[in-house]
Amino acid sequence: MSRIGRKPINIPAGVEVKINGSEVSVKGPKGTLSQSFNPKMGIAQEGSEILVTRPDDQKENRSLHGLTRTLIHNMVVGVTEGFSKTLEVQGVGYRVQKQGKDLVMNLGFSHQVVVSENEDIKIEAPNANTIIISGIDKQKVGQFAAEVREKRPPEPYKGKGIRYQGEYVRHKEGKAGKGAKG
Repeated sequence: MSRIGRKPINIPAGVEVKINGSEVSVKGPKGTLSQSFNPKMGIAQEGSEILVTRPDDQKENRSLHGLTRTLIHNMVVGVTEGFSKTLEVQGVGYRVQKQGKDLVMNLGFSHQVVVSENEDIKIEAPNANTIIISGIDKQKVGQFAAEVREKRPPEPYKGKGIRYQGEYVRHKEGKAGKGAKG
């Protein structure tokens, strides 16, 4: 049995869950999320808990069991606490600033890179080298953070670029043997 899949999901106070067959919608203080899941998975609400069950022990159903439970749990956490990713900008002259709903980034190009926030994603730039991306949908926050990082990923020689907070970038040695011809 899936260790994750059989854990019940606690529903905190102020969160409303509606289960309509394989469609689950969660409404909380930060917003509403809804998603449809595989109809083979049994999703039931018992009191202040949600339980996910699977019909049998086939490989596909075992895989879907833990996935379904985790996705529903992420929906509940998203509407109560929300999710956020922090990005760090490193490099001489690299900086970011917030202008209205746009994030304007100077990343060593001849032009500024502009990224706009949408209704699902909020962007903050507390200082010139930090970007905080937050929202209620974990998948959208992660995808948006990856798209921002993609504008200038960290390079392995000097480490310049946009990286996740705490991300380790392995440095490579530059050209070795300068001036040594053989």
